[in-house]
Order: sequence, then C-alpha cells, then structure tokens
Amino acid sequence: MSYDTARETRIPVKGVRKATAAAMVGSAFTAPHVTEFVTVDVTRTMKLVEELKQDKEFAGLRVNPLLLIAKALLVAIRRNPDINASWDEAAQEIVVKHYVNLGIAAATPRGLIVPNIKDAHAKTLPQLAESLGELVSTAREGKTSPAAMQGGTVTITNVGVFGVDTGTPILNPGESAILAVGAIKPQPWVHKGKVKPRQVTTLALSFDHRLVDGELGSKVLADVAAILEQPKRLITWA
Repeated sequence: MSYDTARETRIPVKGVRKATAAAMVGSAFTAPHVTEFVTVDVTRTMKLVEELKQDKEFAGLRVNPLLLIAKALLVAIRRNPDINASWDEAAQEIVVKHYVNLGIAAATPRGLIVPNIKDAHAKTLPQLAESLGELVSTAREGKTSPAAMQGGTVTITNVGVFGVDTGTPILNPGESAILAVGAIKPQPWVHKGKVKPRQVTTLALSFDHRLVDGELGSKVLADVAAILEQPKRLITWA
C-alpha cells in the first residue's frame, strides 16, 4: 500500500478472523492467565533432529525441532496429568482428560487457526511426525476441517518461526495450558564450566490458574526443558 494514496484501509472482520477474535477475548477475560518462562540449551535436541533426518524410520517425514518439542510436552503431560484439564463452569468441576488432543497454532491466509492432533499421546515419534506434517500442509492449503479444530486439550504455538524470542500466549478456549516456543539461536552459554556457543531458546507456558497452580505449571515447564536439554530422556521417560 502506498502512503500517498489512501489514508486508511478497512478490512471486514469475518470468518476465521472473527471467530478467533471472539474466542481469544473470551479466553482472556474468563481464564486467569499465568505465564512462566525458561531459557533452554537445545543443542542436543538440534543434533538429534539431524540424526533422525537420516533415520530410515523417518524417511519421507518432516523432522524438525517442533516434533521433539511436541513429544517432550506429551511426556511432561503424562508425568503431570492434571495439566491436561478443563474448567466446567456450569458443573463447577475440573475435568481431567485422559487423552491429549495436541493443538498446533498455524498461521494461514485465512488467519490463525489451531487444529489438533487427536490422541497425540498414543502416537510413536514417527506417527507424530506424520500427523504434524499432515496438519501443517492441510492448514496451509486452507483445507482444515472444523472437526480438526475442535476438542483440543493443550496447544503449542511456535512464534520462533517469525524470529521472535518469546511471548505470553493466550489459552485456546476450553484448554488449561499453551506452550510458546521462541526462536532457536546460537548464544554464549556456560557448558561444562566454560562459555561456549550453544543453540538456545526460550519457552513460555501459560496456564489457567483456576485449575493449575504454580507448582504444577512449573513442573511441566521444567520437564519439557529437561527433556530438550537431554533429549535421550524421550526414551527413558516416554
């Protein structure tokens, strides 16, 4: 747009953008949000990503840091199941879910949408990679179905793809937690007693303080961080 022509542009708020706006306002003013942050050395995770790309079990699949972050979150939820819950206002009950429908926030030409991977907790790492790839490609093509955006239990938003270090994400309505992943960048880091360049990122976990207290939220975030620092824990903790 040229600044020497039109002084303003008005864009009708409708469709996906209108629905997203209404949902986010409802979430922000209904659930009391708390956000915690942790900065993590993910050098070993990045090395594991490169190793998996050469693994025949992942042939034809998209392997990236988001895959291992998603798996780390799923492991942390299994170890701390009360984080995977919702607040039933009418019944005045906390509903703990015994399954994880993992939402992945995706920017599309239609606006931000959050489709979810059904029963992500039950998938192997290759199956999770396949599901993530299908979810992203379907979203980019604008073919995400309404059913794919319903029933989510916890969400990941990857703001790092935009070069952003971190953020304070707003909960997807009906969910108790959302993990924001910042950009992974080389930074000076104390490793084995010496300052070395390491691959570092910042994670931010927002949660509904009505049903998730600081201890539980901290445990989940710390678990995710520990796994990403030492990704072999995906094997021992999964």
